[in-house]
Amino acid sequence: MFKELGQFASLMKQAQGMQGKIAESKERIANLKCEGSAGGGMVAVTVGGTMRVLSCRIDPTLVQAGDTEMLEDLVVAATNQAMEKLLEQQAAEMSSITGGMNLPGLGEMLGGMGLGKS
Repeated sequence: MFKELGQFASLMKQAQGMQGKIAESKERIANLKCEGSAGGGMVAVTVGGTMRVLSCRIDPTLVQAGDTEMLEDLVVAATNQAMEKLLEQQAAEMSSITGGMNLPGLGEMLGGMGLGKS
């Protein structure tokens, strides 16, 4: 019986350690910034770790050209690229905590916190 209690205590200690690592990782993820670009760099979009667009830079020559449809397409492409990069960095950060273990439900949990694909 004492052996099982010792194992349970050890498991609880590991869980508390994991909670601390997750909290640290959550903060690092929230502070991430990724940039995507399109049109040979004529449009650049930066997104933050909380999945929000932080900035959008558009080369003035694109605006002067007056091709609204192309400009819209480039903004979408740059934003999607930035989001993909962000999701990759978020996954890498979480993988560093879990040691590459596949933990079912972790993505949904992070999505609920605004930190991953939901």
